Amino acid sequence: MHFELTEEHLMIQKAARDFAQNQCKPGVIERDELQKFPKEQVMQLADLGFMGMMTNPNYGGSGMDTISYVLAMEEISKVDASTSVCMSVNNSLVCWGLEKFGNEAQKQQYLTPIAQGKKDGELYIGAFLLSEPEAGSDATSQRTTAEDKGDYYLINGTKNWITNGSSASVYLVIAQTDVAKGSHGINAFIIEKNWPGVTVAAKENKLGIRGSDTHTIMFTDVKVPKENRIGEDGFGFKFAMKTLAGGRIGIASQALGIASGAYELALAYSKQRKAFGKEIMHHQAIQFKLADMATRIEAARLLCLKAAWEKDNGLDYTLSSSMAKVYASETAMWTTTEAVQIHGGYGFVKEYHVERLMRDAKITQIYEGTSEVQRIVISRSILK
Repeated sequence: MHFELTEEHLMIQKAARDFAQNQCKPGVIERDELQKFPKEQVMQLADLGFMGMMTNPNYGGSGMDTISYVLAMEEISKVDASTSVCMSVNNSLVCWGLEKFGNEAQKQQYLTPIAQGKKDGELYIGAFLLSEPEAGSDATSQRTTAEDKGDYYLINGTKNWITNGSSASVYLVIAQTDVAKGSHGINAFIIEKNWPGVTVAAKENKLGIRGSDTHTIMFTDVKVPKENRIGEDGFGFKFAMKTLAGGRIGIASQALGIASGAYELALAYSKQRKAFGKEIMHHQAIQFKLADMATRIEAARLLCLKAAWEKDNGLDYTLSSSMAKVYASETAMWTTTEAVQIHGGYGFVKEYHVERLMRDAKITQIYEGTSEVQRIVISRSILK
């Protein structure tokens, strides 16, 4: 068992850290306040090869392993979770789903430019459309329909809380073709945003990750060619579940980064702020908070890396990714709250960053499978 990162891993970690500090941190508070999508930062991530990190170079990707992805996600999420979630969705859900389950024509047409993050010099990313007004945790209750018309499908319905909603060029859409078959009647489709009948509707005014582009997407009689269905008829639910298992590693890493970022800020502040004649780091109440932060973050990091290692080695990572996601997300929420407490009144002020990290942390307990859903996955695995 080895705990040391390779030279390549350390280089990727440093590149991500430098990018976060030099390109993401300036303007991050303003983007949060204005709910401004970090297009410039995402374009720069594409230049670094971080929008298709794990994708085969034959399809425009960087061919890195999942451990590299975890390291990069942590460093960027320390500073700007709105940027990192764009990166996470594009890597974990869209690129991986297309590479793993798409056919060769789909990979050539869609995966290659999505993994590169650009097409003809313009931003070109993807979005994953599963959640609906009444189908969040219960993904089998799809109301979006895909009516088989012979050589095409007719798509109608509404998808909610879609990351990259208006910025993506391509949507991976989960829809119900045959209600009588339940989960076996669900399909997955590749839909282009500019097709007739696709409407980018309301943008969500969110608590956290406010720079992230989160929209409702509506489909009205959208014609989707048969060749844009992913996999065999009825494969859509399995596609969604298998893809989300990998997505949990990305969100767990995001949560880890948010926690790490808050801890580093709290640690630095504790060495500067004085109370009762000495730096607050010398007070045991603060020491114990920092000790617990460091311990929980290290445990979350090891869970994330274990899940990544299992994925890289072709093992079943369903259990480990759920454990990493639930633990890292709850660590993020707890750590950021404690970081605000350590900062005292300054923690309530935007310029100190920790209040934003606390707001950003909450969503990691909800999207790509709530903490409750993760506990269902874990309990099913251990109670076999």
